Amino acid sequence: MTKIPSANAQELSRRRWLQLTALAGGAVAIGFPNILRAVDTNGKLNVGFIGLGGQGRSRLKELLGCGANVAALCDVDENQIGEARTILEGTTFKPKTYVDYRVLLDQEKNLDAVVIATPDHWHAPVATAALKSGKHVFCEKPLAHSVYEARQLRKLAENHSRLVTQMGNQGSASPNLRRAIELINAGVIGRVREVHVWVARSGSFEAGQAAPVGEDAVPAGLHWDAWLGPASLRPYKKKIYHPHAWRAWYDFGGGSMADWGCHGLNLPFRALKLDYPTGVAADVQDGITAGYPKNVRIRYEFAARNHLPPLTIWWHDGGRLPPVEVVPKSVIDHSGEMPEAGVLILGDSGFTFGTPHTGADYIQLAGDKKLSGIRSHEATSHIPESLPRSPGHLKEWTDACTGGPPTFSNFEVGGQLTEIALSGVVALRTGKTLVWNGKKMRAENAPEAAQYIKPHYRTGWKI
Repeated sequence: MTKIPSANAQELSRRRWLQLTALAGGAVAIGFPNILRAVDTNGKLNVGFIGLGGQGRSRLKELLGCGANVAALCDVDENQIGEARTILEGTTFKPKTYVDYRVLLDQEKNLDAVVIATPDHWHAPVATAALKSGKHVFCEKPLAHSVYEARQLRKLAENHSRLVTQMGNQGSASPNLRRAIELINAGVIGRVREVHVWVARSGSFEAGQAAPVGEDAVPAGLHWDAWLGPASLRPYKKKIYHPHAWRAWYDFGGGSMADWGCHGLNLPFRALKLDYPTGVAADVQDGITAGYPKNVRIRYEFAARNHLPPLTIWWHDGGRLPPVEVVPKSVIDHSGEMPEAGVLILGDSGFTFGTPHTGADYIQLAGDKKLSGIRSHEATSHIPESLPRSPGHLKEWTDACTGGPPTFSNFEVGGQLTEIALSGVVALRTGKTLVWNGKKMRAENAPEAAQYIKPHYRTGWKI
């Protein structure tokens, strides 16, 4: 077992952390052979967990039902490692523990795969190192913290095509989402020109904050410099960054859009065969702030695609809702009020509606008086199922790692979806209506956007 520093000596010095960076970073830069490792001799996939906050612990619980072996736990906060260990009480798993993912990847020679559930700014560095060391990778959404990182991970996964990847937008496994794709592709709601996605205010962070001042003592067990990693150095502030609240700050996350974009945009992206937007504009009621602002509206414009017409997607968060005249009365009647979150895909002969996770739980066709379940409308029963149904988003990945069917949200799919979502964050940060060149990762009318498309890493870090 890798030794975790005691409470009296828990803080890695900056010098020691940078030494670790130099030693392990060289290995990451050089890369490792692109090989598939054999699963453990007991037939189980050996999985390591990197990032053990709430999302990581949820995935850990889920893995217990996937027939895999929990081989290693890693987090820069020893307290979160301790909480994860309680989940394994009563099981036969005896994972080794680490505070540095690079040491884990270097020392765990029999490790087959990793689950990454760190804050967003760590996704690309950790996933890059894991793929280069020959590991299958499940990474929570968004796939990366920036458009550039998402593109690099797409390329890396393509070059390591024998490794199985999956982005954690769990609604991709929903039978409702997959049925909605089939029905929209079959044309049952007609031609779609407008989509609205809206999410409720997040309870995990406070948007629109002023930049914090002052400094608090770092809690025992938290390696603060390691938590910052490639992000710029700053003092620790209690309840401002870690745990959970980091999404409010652009150095670590991208607010509600980064949190929910890969959920809410998932169905439109797939069903409407989206490429990159041609234009992205952001409307912020309270102006540009130090972190992700309150009351955001983003508009994405997509060009015509083959036989599909041009499309506008409206994103609303922080309490902003679509105009009431846009939302069909049957949706409001069904909920008893305007739903606080939803995905509404409006066709010229019907619409679908659902939560941001599933994308579509209901459908209503022209002439219908009310909503019907997306899988139970009689008029669509003749349309065949063309997509496989999932055993569960994580199990889909573990099965694929051991020779099963391919994953539905691999890094190519998840990476492009992330790029679309994060182009909205770029528009927010520039305050401009962007002429977006997705292929070249460039805002043609706003060269200052480059700093938000490709992040600046702190000295000693790269992907």
